[in-house]
Amino acid sequence: MQFLQVFLISTVALIPRQSERTFAIEVLIIAAAAWGCQVTVQVYYLKVRRGQGHPWGWFVYRAVMSQFATIPFIVAGITLFLDVPGGIYWLVPGFVFSFLAGVMSAWVLLVEILR
Repeated sequence: MQFLQVFLISTVALIPRQSERTFAIEVLIIAAAAWGCQVTVQVYYLKVRRGQGHPWGWFVYRAVMSQFATIPFIVAGITLFLDVPGGIYWLVPGFVFSFLAGVMSAWVLLVEILR
């Protein structure tokens, strides 16, 4: 999900001659959808899969990283929509945390499959 939201936001940013407000709405839609999917999966995990031996820290780390990766995109969309100066700079922490969260999740998946 982390890499997908970076890809989609980067793609809509490349659309020529669109207004800043249109871009803001696109960013908000993508970020809200990504956030909703992540929270839904996390709630499902807490309700159904929590008792299957996974350490609590594993869930907390993934939940925090997914929030750090998505919330800057929501802030960027809101600030761009409200025409706040420098609102587009909120995309940078969103991209950085998305890549960190995505790479860490991929690494854990790769290492844990071999065990």
